[in-house]
Amino acid sequence: MERLSLSCFISDHEGFHGTIKNSPQEFVVIEIDINGQLVNSSNVQEDLTKSPSQTSQATKRDDKLKQSKPDDTDILNQDCFDLNIILGPDVNKELEQFTNKMRVGEQENVELSLGTYPDKHLRAVVHRAVRYNFPFLQTVTNQSEIRVREDPDFKELASLASEGEAEEFFRFIDAKVPGSAYTFLPDDSKEHRTSVHHFVSRRFGKLVETKSFTDQQKTSITVRLRERSKQPKKRTTADSQEEVTLYTAFTLRKENLETLEAISYMAAVLGVLPSDFTYAGIKDKRAITYQAMVVKKISPEWLLDKVSEFERRGMQISRVRPVSEPLKLGRLQGNHFDLVIRDLKPHEKHGLTGLQQLVKEAVENVKVNISTKNYFWIMCPSRPSRTCEASVKLFFTPEDGEDLQNKAKRHFLLTGNAKESLALMPAYKARERLMLRALHRYGSGQEGCIRGWLSLPHSMRVFYLHSYCSRVWNEAASYRLQKLGFKPVQGDLVWAGSEKGLKDTTEELNTPQVHVVTSEEEKDEVFSLDQVILPMPGNSVKYPENLLGQWYQDRLAQDGLGPCRFRVTPLKLNVPGCYRPLLAKPQNISYSLQATEEQQGQSDETCTTSLSLTFDLDASCYATVCLGEIMKSNLS
Repeated sequence: MERLSLSCFISDHEGFHGTIKNSPQEFVVIEIDINGQLVNSSNVQEDLTKSPSQTSQATKRDDKLKQSKPDDTDILNQDCFDLNIILGPDVNKELEQFTNKMRVGEQENVELSLGTYPDKHLRAVVHRAVRYNFPFLQTVTNQSEIRVREDPDFKELASLASEGEAEEFFRFIDAKVPGSAYTFLPDDSKEHRTSVHHFVSRRFGKLVETKSFTDQQKTSITVRLRERSKQPKKRTTADSQEEVTLYTAFTLRKENLETLEAISYMAAVLGVLPSDFTYAGIKDKRAITYQAMVVKKISPEWLLDKVSEFERRGMQISRVRPVSEPLKLGRLQGNHFDLVIRDLKPHEKHGLTGLQQLVKEAVENVKVNISTKNYFWIMCPSRPSRTCEASVKLFFTPEDGEDLQNKAKRHFLLTGNAKESLALMPAYKARERLMLRALHRYGSGQEGCIRGWLSLPHSMRVFYLHSYCSRVWNEAASYRLQKLGFKPVQGDLVWAGSEKGLKDTTEELNTPQVHVVTSEEEKDEVFSLDQVILPMPGNSVKYPENLLGQWYQDRLAQDGLGPCRFRVTPLKLNVPGCYRPLLAKPQNISYSLQATEEQQGQSDETCTTSLSLTFDLDASCYATVCLGEIMKSNLS
């Protein structure tokens, strides 16, 4: 079938040549949260998971500080471990006095009541907050009353190691992250190490395993949490203690890194799984980007403790705070772009003298009148594969470069030896290592490849399939504009719901609000091109009822796909499909031109012009497409 170029432009200005992404500093992307705030700004709301109806919560917290005990509903809404809020000022003050006396040895074997909490969720919040702030305390529940006392296990471990190590160890135990590990400081005394081994095995033997290892003639004890058993077991009193999951939100600044690569590295440093991180969207690699993230089972203090290790990989974190739930994909308003385009030149039929006017005309045309194509930016290999074995080979397709990850990929493609490739693969490349482990264990045949894909988080498996669907959508958009023009025609799909619903169609499928344009509506020009939507391929979407609908059918058939093929049972994937507006309009555009003199050789100087450009785009819209429309260049 005919393959069309994606270089289909809507506006009628001339455009110009230029280069982008000359350095990450000249392509800055800042996420805009659902409240319209930049995620790196100081006045952005503290909790990314709040809805607009919850914006007055800060005022409620101030009111609660005046009460001796907060209202139960307010406690459940807390996103932090502030005992002054959760327990109330009076009880918290009494608890602090109790712990101070305990630490100086003024009282032993004494308990303090924190009050009664009839709701088990409230009790879970109290248990978690007290243990988080005072690891040396033990919380017990007697019916609905919560009491605290000195934890004898903590006291024993502190006598064997140090109080600081005991605090870190108990927070590690409390997080209960399967497969994670904690390492005590080096200890030269075998007898002393034996005592620590015996303590940990006696107290937490069903939960952890211990092992001594020697590095540079120093011996340390590592405690690793056992993987959770698939068989149900009888819960003990200690296991039944109510808990809530710990979530920590932060803003990630990364430079010249893929979002998923950054997550893999952070997961390796923190000892959690990449799937424990949630985010609103994927950001560019060759750029400086800011985005909101939430990590599960990691405290703010533990995250901040690893800042120096993140910085070595070109990452910085800020605005670290506890929150109540993970971040959902697509939960953002859009992105703000701050870009520089260098080496500006007119297209061939214009001279240099008209360059400034060409740039002004192009930017103003898009700024005032024109929407741009709403293309997806393809961020990973997007070719479909008929077999699992072929898809695994695509997964390990290397990029240019001689770094370890590319060497490991090339080694696997050349030898098929998953074990040797795993030894070469860096620890922070979690996806690749998960796949290689599965291939080493189950082989590289059909079953092993299926096991390999299933070893990846579900969201990651969907991401790769979504990439292929995005490529098809982009080609469909170009076909629609080139073959059917710039007005809605009979058979086109348009969104019949609200404008807000139109922006949400990439998340929520709502077929009754999709309308097929009739011949009378085409003649009367009832709809505008801004209302036209195209389907992302899936097993539940409606396709256009014109030439474009036939194009979809032929395009998917060329790759051996039909609607039913978007339900991949062996890989536990089901892609229903969704809709996406054909056009997107940039907002808040501003620009400035700068002339720079550059030295060419020993004596010659040349003057080059650069364009600084800022604008906002809705979620899932990409700057390179907008720039292509402004410049009349295909930047993809």
